[in-house]
Amino acid sequence: MRKRLKRILLMTTFLFAGITAVNASDGAVIDSGATAWMLTSTALVLLMIPGLAMFYGGLVRSKNVMGTIMHSFVAMGIISVLWVIIGYSMCFGSNVLGGWFGWNNDYFFLKGIDTSIMDAGIPEYVFSMFQGKFAIITPALIAGALAERINFKAYCWFIALWSIFVYNPLCHWVWASDGFLFNLGANGAIDFAGGTVVHISAGVSGLVAALFLGSRRGYSYQVIRPNNLVITMLGAGLLWVGWFGFNAGSSISSGLSTAQALTATQVAAAAGALTWILIESFCQGKATSLGFASGILAGLVAVTPAAGVVQPYGALVLGVLSSVICYMAIQLKNKLGYDDSLDAFGIHGVGGITGAVFLSFFIRKSWMEEAAAASGGSWTIWNQLGIQLLAVVIAILFSAIVTYIIVFLLNKLIKFRASDSEEMAGLDRSYHGERGYGMLNPS
Repeated sequence: MRKRLKRILLMTTFLFAGITAVNASDGAVIDSGATAWMLTSTALVLLMIPGLAMFYGGLVRSKNVMGTIMHSFVAMGIISVLWVIIGYSMCFGSNVLGGWFGWNNDYFFLKGIDTSIMDAGIPEYVFSMFQGKFAIITPALIAGALAERINFKAYCWFIALWSIFVYNPLCHWVWASDGFLFNLGANGAIDFAGGTVVHISAGVSGLVAALFLGSRRGYSYQVIRPNNLVITMLGAGLLWVGWFGFNAGSSISSGLSTAQALTATQVAAAAGALTWILIESFCQGKATSLGFASGILAGLVAVTPAAGVVQPYGALVLGVLSSVICYMAIQLKNKLGYDDSLDAFGIHGVGGITGAVFLSFFIRKSWMEEAAAASGGSWTIWNQLGIQLLAVVIAILFSAIVTYIIVFLLNKLIKFRASDSEEMAGLDRSYHGERGYGMLNPS
């Protein structure tokens, strides 16, 4: 009997403690289920960055593997610090300078959100950290276009400046409640999880920086082989897993929209992967592991802006379409001869554009009905297509112009490209004094 009473007392204590934990200051109530999912999503998006490091690291030559992996990891340090200081405020604060970016003194150093609970029922700390992972991975994606020839010091300065002057304003325009793209048309430009903010901006910026740098030594006449496709495949797998947090987490809830986004993500990734190896089998006679991994990414990138608004059949079509278009873009790159080292533009830029534009044809009926009600009349596919095209053009032009200015100025102050001797020796040895593998002559 005593044991039973003791057990009841303990259960009551734990229950009371749980209720107390769920109730926040000022009467706001934490939704523990949504908060748990957002904490998980934040971790999943962070997992994508080591996944990206492995994906990129396996594709370069062995003398550059650690240098390439460092490009992703150093972003975790630099951008995280900037995000806490000014990034969150610039992205999600109120309009300043005519809406060019946002600002909120409470968000400066995150000093004013200790007890802030958002309308979605999650602590604002969780939301800020979730969004901060997007800010980290976006400049890290650019590194794929610059691999094997970028000066490490210049790269660190580049991603810091790019985050402040490209990512933060674009994020504010698209995702902040008073951003002009967020409020464009009936329900704004659709970018559920980062088609314009993340993939188009990173892909276009990578292309601009790659063209500025020029090709790697020997690119036009030497065969440059991946050093470890096993690492690349494992990286692609981690990206696929992490993308569930990336897309489904962007619902900022734990409910129907979360399930819709998660399902669309899985369908698009699978469709993209299968489409790519079918194309390879038809065109080259062989289905490659790298092709499968590329197809995964093409499908995931395309569904990113669309995950919350399309049904599974729409996600499937977007995955197929993105693989076809990205494959063609990479073939065109090979013919034109520019050196987008790891196809950052060919997959992220082109895939992001594909998803952001073509999602207009697969929007679920309920969303269109809400848009029509918000507009006070009818709202058609063609209305939304016009909004999507405008948002894509703005993202492309803004990213390209500001990236060029940053690269041009940096090159005047710090040599943007590695020297010939540094490039020949490899980034690992030249900038880090290390080797990724214990081999005497990495090449």
